[in-house]
Amino acid sequence: MRVLIVEDAADVAEAIAARLSRSGMACDVAGSVAEAEDFLSVQRYDAMVLDINLPDRHGTDLLRDLRARADRTPVLMLTALFSVDDRVSALNLGADDYLVKPFDHRELDARLRALMRRDADQKSDAITLGPLTFSAATQTATLDGTALDLTRREAALLGLLLRQQGQPISKQRLYEGLFTFDDADVGLNAIELYIARLRKRLTASSIRIETQRGIGYRITTDA
Repeated sequence: MRVLIVEDAADVAEAIAARLSRSGMACDVAGSVAEAEDFLSVQRYDAMVLDINLPDRHGTDLLRDLRARADRTPVLMLTALFSVDDRVSALNLGADDYLVKPFDHRELDARLRALMRRDADQKSDAITLGPLTFSAATQTATLDGTALDLTRREAALLGLLLRQQGQPISKQRLYEGLFTFDDADVGLNAIELYIARLRKRLTASSIRIETQRGIGYRITTDA
């Protein structure tokens, strides 16, 4: 899952990115509306964390522009303002949720995941495919009740595949969900390496990751 964090306070942005990265999300950070627009012009995001007070424009201006062009990316607003009118205004403009600073990063993580589940019409944090169960919140998986030893990126890749289970997902989409603009030295072929690692973890089970040439990868089960 790829998230855009729009926050001009570097320490706050870095703390959010660190927390979400540990949870298996790939994060890009923009310090202004203009920088965020640059990111959005070339990249699609699964969710956005958007501060209201930014140096060039208000975050609500960016939110208004997004919704005006029918971009339904889930947006979690951050605000240091306590005015009910300000928060109601942000929600009326199309914000999906908000947090008032200072906030607990665990709550931000949980709220963001709830927004993405709602956007995907997913009722539960746990995703199951045959004998395989994956928790997006803890980035852990079990196979026939036994915990799988996954790296952070292996877990993130498994989550992406499972959210699309039964349907192919392109190598490009997987790459965008795992890596950020800061990972420019990592090529698209890295996905093949991580797919091979996941297949090895799932050896001898009924879970299969199929390669569909020219289309992408699909996770399925024989069970």
